[in-house]
Amino acid sequence: MIEKMIVQIQRTTLFLFFLLSTSCASYERFRQVTEEFEFPSRLYEATYDEVWQATLFVVKKFDLANWDQTKGSIKTRWMDNTKSYNFSNVFGFKRHARSAQFQLRVNISKGFRNGREVATVSLYKRQLVEQDALQGTKEVPSDGIEEKTILYRIGRKLKIEKFLNDLEKKREQEQVENFGS
Repeated sequence: MIEKMIVQIQRTTLFLFFLLSTSCASYERFRQVTEEFEFPSRLYEATYDEVWQATLFVVKKFDLANWDQTKGSIKTRWMDNTKSYNFSNVFGFKRHARSAQFQLRVNISKGFRNGREVATVSLYKRQLVEQDALQGTKEVPSDGIEEKTILYRIGRKLKIEKFLNDLEKKREQEQVENFGS
């Protein structure tokens, strides 16, 4: 009788240990997945139309497949980046790719902050890499550099446009003042 209870306790303990060890592993996997799928995004204190125009200006260097201002989405075609992908592997951290291609998806959403209109731009870069013919293509996570660069350029474009608009308003104000005298 006591032996059966000891065996039962050992099985229960083993089961609980297994359950707890796999739950910690699943949390680590969950944390890794959530970090991988965080899309680079940035909030701009400008109107939706200004942010849309700046974003379109910045991403027009890519081959655009479709864009819709009412939905706030821009999607590029798949573009080959084998040379730049392999060049970024100068120190050999990644295996040499036989071919690489990527696609950008941009989402712009409108919002309000402190009673003023703002817009958020989110980017997602899908990167497909083929190491060899037998392995096929695999989706690999982006390093985030391209996305951060695009967000920076959008911010700079908005800042330049604001500066030029302020300069134009100042010039018009000076002309009105000089016209009266």
